[in-house]
Amino acid sequence: MAENIPQDIKEELARAASIHQRASSDYEKCQEFNRLLSDLLDRLEDAGCFRTADKVMSILIDCNPRPGCQCDKAARIGDKIKKLSNTIR
Repeated sequence: MAENIPQDIKEELARAASIHQRASSDYEKCQEFNRLLSDLLDRLEDAGCFRTADKVMSILIDCNPRPGCQCDKAARIGDKIKKLSNTIR
């Protein structure tokens, strides 16, 4: 059974995907992406969307913003966020 993800959360997930495309070499964007996903994780859990929350958590586990460094997991996180975006449409 598909989860009923609120529309505002879907829109924020799409925004997170867009931010991630620019985040791999921009520390501030990377932090923004990480904060947004953390907030969305809480909102998904509050909405009872636990499968989607688990997917967001797996992205956050790989996301570790560090100043002055290019993200070495950008492609992996990008793939995960793309799959997540495709499943919630």
